[in-house]
Amino acid sequence: MKRRSFLAGAGLAGIAAAAMPAPAIAQGKRQLKMVTTWPKNYPGLGVSAERLAKRIGEMTDGQIEIKVFAANEFVPALECFDTVSSGAADIYHGAEYYWQGKSKAFNFFTAVPFGMTAAEINAWIYHGGGQELWDDLSSGFNIKPFMAANTGVQLPGWYRKEINSLEDLKGLSIRMPGLGGEVMRRLGAASLTLAGPDIFPALQNGTIDAAEWVGPWNDMAFGFYRLAKYYYWPGFHEPGSSLAAGFNLQVWESFTPQQQAVVRAACAAENDYTLAEYNAHNGAALKTLVEKHGVQVRRFPDDVIAALKKTSQEVLEDAAKEDAVTGKVYKSFRSFLDTTSEWTRIGDEGFVQARRG
Repeated sequence: MKRRSFLAGAGLAGIAAAAMPAPAIAQGKRQLKMVTTWPKNYPGLGVSAERLAKRIGEMTDGQIEIKVFAANEFVPALECFDTVSSGAADIYHGAEYYWQGKSKAFNFFTAVPFGMTAAEINAWIYHGGGQELWDDLSSGFNIKPFMAANTGVQLPGWYRKEINSLEDLKGLSIRMPGLGGEVMRRLGAASLTLAGPDIFPALQNGTIDAAEWVGPWNDMAFGFYRLAKYYYWPGFHEPGSSLAAGFNLQVWESFTPQQQAVVRAACAAENDYTLAEYNAHNGAALKTLVEKHGVQVRRFPDDVIAALKKTSQEVLEDAAKEDAVTGKVYKSFRSFLDTTSEWTRIGDEGFVQARRG
């Protein structure tokens, strides 16, 4: 694809043209390594990482070349952050809540239970001070982060048995990362963090009884419907999951201002594109799961949802007390959500309710 048509397709021709004086970018070719937490060529997630690398390459006239490594090709999925922090690789593409062992604050830059929708987290990061807080957090680990994709709301997973009450969660072993997993633990479940490629085998061999991954499009690709037929909603745990591209800080600082502008524009374009891609595919995938594969889509009972909401608030407040950085991030996150949620209620939510009738 020609560079000009590529940029036009991304809606960023004006930004990119201003950001890329050819002499400034032509000062030396860079070959960088991107490690990811996703399976190779995986729909949405894995392809988004590849597309981001291609965007940056084309927008810099080939002066920044990025080789993408899927999970386990260079390092295991959950080691991507440390690999980039140390400089053994240059960029990671993944979900920030995978790094919550370093700071609970990282959860807020992917998704937290009963937190922000995709539109709300975009607003907070871009216009509500979220990026600055994220930069402060990540710089302590030698990382410069960007939003680079969003899946939209995710579903809380696949279950072999029905969830009719809170008692059904007790003793349940489920793959659910982030603070959503902590909510499930407090309600009696055993929650595990597993990388994408490890989920199906764990469900198949009985290591886990239930599994959360993304949503209909990605979940169908993994074939979870072959092992569990109950597919539950609403997605309390991840209402708008933002995915990140994290650059080694020395690599980021070595870019020219023009190259940095290109990276910002490419990540912003991919963030928008991926969210649209998920919205385009999830509806059709859900229809196929129900009509072709006999999946039963169920809503959690009201008492379960109420308990999830109450426990989620407790988990978030406890996380905020763990350290000053997480407390500062949570304060900003909560303040912004409290302000914007009323607009969401009468805006998008109000319209959807009216359209449904």
